[in-house]
Amino acid sequence: MSTIDWIVLIGSLVFIVVYGVWKTRGSNDLQSYLKGNNDAKWWAIGISIMATQASAITFLSTPGQAYMDGLGFVQFYLGLPIAMIVLSVTFIPIFYKLKVYTAYEYLETRFDLKTRLLAASLFLIQRGLAAGITIYAPAIILSTLLHWNLTLTNVFIGVLVIIYTVSGGTRAVTQTQKQQMVIMMGGMVLAGIVVLQMLPANLSFTDTLHVAGKMGKLNAISTEFDLNDRYNIWTGMIAAVFLFMSYFGTDQSQVQRYLNGKSLAQSRLGLIMNGLLKVPMQFIILFIGVLVFVFYQFNEAPLFFNQTGTEKVMQSSKADEYQEINQAYHLTFEEKKDAVTALVLANKAGNEAEVRMQQKKVEALQSKEKELRESAKDVIRQVDDKIETNDKDYIFMSFVMANLPVGMIGLLFSVMFCAAMSSTASELNALSTTTTIDVYKRTISKNETDKHYLKSSKLFTLLWGVIAILFATYASLFENLIQAVNMLGSLFYGTILGIFLVAFYLKKVGARAVFISAIVTEVIVLWIHYLNFTETAPKFLQMGYLWYNLIGCLLVLLLAGLIERVWGEKSNE
Repeated sequence: MSTIDWIVLIGSLVFIVVYGVWKTRGSNDLQSYLKGNNDAKWWAIGISIMATQASAITFLSTPGQAYMDGLGFVQFYLGLPIAMIVLSVTFIPIFYKLKVYTAYEYLETRFDLKTRLLAASLFLIQRGLAAGITIYAPAIILSTLLHWNLTLTNVFIGVLVIIYTVSGGTRAVTQTQKQQMVIMMGGMVLAGIVVLQMLPANLSFTDTLHVAGKMGKLNAISTEFDLNDRYNIWTGMIAAVFLFMSYFGTDQSQVQRYLNGKSLAQSRLGLIMNGLLKVPMQFIILFIGVLVFVFYQFNEAPLFFNQTGTEKVMQSSKADEYQEINQAYHLTFEEKKDAVTALVLANKAGNEAEVRMQQKKVEALQSKEKELRESAKDVIRQVDDKIETNDKDYIFMSFVMANLPVGMIGLLFSVMFCAAMSSTASELNALSTTTTIDVYKRTISKNETDKHYLKSSKLFTLLWGVIAILFATYASLFENLIQAVNMLGSLFYGTILGIFLVAFYLKKVGARAVFISAIVTEVIVLWIHYLNFTETAPKFLQMGYLWYNLIGCLLVLLLAGLIERVWGEKSNE
């Protein structure tokens, strides 16, 4: 990167940290530190909720997802508005009425301490691991692109977050996420505009859409029902609704974002804002990936997007073999470029027969390119089997580094670091709050001063930050870790949501029944996942992990009702 790019990157990150510390320097009591004095307005809540969910992987992977598979990923978010409405009507009023610090406090009021600790523990396990991955996942990509040491990149991201999160707590997270969201979405939109400007002069916006559409990148909706497919209308409108209800309604990293609202109405509006804007936001990021795809139909894309892998091969005995594949790839691209150009001209002339002929030619050449890319990946694996050959996550930033002007490159790297920081800050803040309120204050040290618990919260924030950095540092020792941790939410969210829905709607069910049903359900969900993970599951249990949320929730409701009925009848005999 140029000096200007480094100034943009470092300057924006330093500004956010300094601003977060300065703006929240008055957070000197527990109420202010954990709930931000309940002064957040609806738009600030909405931004904070969106920034918490939008991790660096959102901005790194989503354009690559669209580049490879088109707009279908947007279906995952179609059920989000429904979930936001349900939460606004049911969850939020109860949390506000009880003036809770965490979602899990309510469970002790409704059931007992062990149920509260069970839900809090499930959250701490999955979110504690996720905090490490929130740092590690972008760090492994950014360190490769910037030629940084991976461990130092993990530490760099983690320390920046720890500084302002320990200093200002919830207020620091909310305040900094405003600036981070401006940088994140501003940078991405600007990148999209620049990509459009870089397309051939004779290619209009309509032509761009036609090229993307004819090459299968604008198919946003799939109505085919398939439990193994994570991205179809049924998954988005059914399974994902339960995931979002649990994530936004029972995950403290999100609950804490709206518990600091100025009023119940402000928190509701913040959630509704998230429900209305999240889908367009994801669509914009996906569409930028589609634009990058169209750009590479007229400009040759790298054979392999992770430059580190290419460099290693070229320094090995497999260099000549790789070069041969690259030469074949270059000739195929030139042929495909001519076919795409002919497709555009035929479409402008309204010659449907020619359009169909050129489309078939383009599809055949696309398949050939894909085969050559797979051959290149095989060579890379032979040289170093530790190199990640799924290079989808490298597509967007590889494009940025190779094609965007000076200043823009630093801004886009700043987008990735800001996204990593915003999600990690929310997670550390929530982990600290849950540890302090639900575990430490409730079971270990019950009668201390407000100042003592404030100090404890800061120490727990620091502790979880260090744990996240350590986990991120050693994450590479575990195989398929990112995929596994991405599934963690679905492994636990259904059970947690089921506990809350029993509390809200099954008034006759007691603590013992819901506790047993939650334990049994969690074992069943983990068993189903194990069968799917080993590919030995019966056909009716073969499914994408998003469906675990629905199954877990329904199982808790069903088992809790049955156990209470049996136990209730025995108690009356």
